[in-house]
Amino acid sequence: MTSFDHVGLTVADLPAMTRWYCDALGLEIEFQFTLDHVDFRGAMLRSPSGFRIELLHRPGSVAGLQAAEPVEAALTRGFGHVAFDVPVVDEAYHALLAAGATERMSPRPSPEPGVRMAYVADPEGNLIELLDRTTAAHT
Repeated sequence: MTSFDHVGLTVADLPAMTRWYCDALGLEIEFQFTLDHVDFRGAMLRSPSGFRIELLHRPGSVAGLQAAEPVEAALTRGFGHVAFDVPVVDEAYHALLAAGATERMSPRPSPEPGVRMAYVADPEGNLIELLDRTTAAHT
């Protein structure tokens, strides 16, 4: 059986983004690594529930799509966002905005029946989707 392990995200400022993801999402540093021969560093972050985000940094990297909204992100192939299931979308949305995220889509009903959703961007512009499936789970 296959199970999800982690998502990798290349960032411009590894220490700052490591602090932000740990503080804003309650993640902890599982391990850090350096590949000196290619000037490449990373940090594996882990949530209390077990999901992991790997932040990667290599000097000279360039920013990809900085979408203003999820529909715009869908115009570029590849990974467009990372999504988290949260107990209350509105609370998580406002907490991330207070932690330095920027608004991309305010909380609202999702196209998926019974689900609420919202989008923010982390401090480097990467899209984060927040989903509340609590109501959908009871239908």
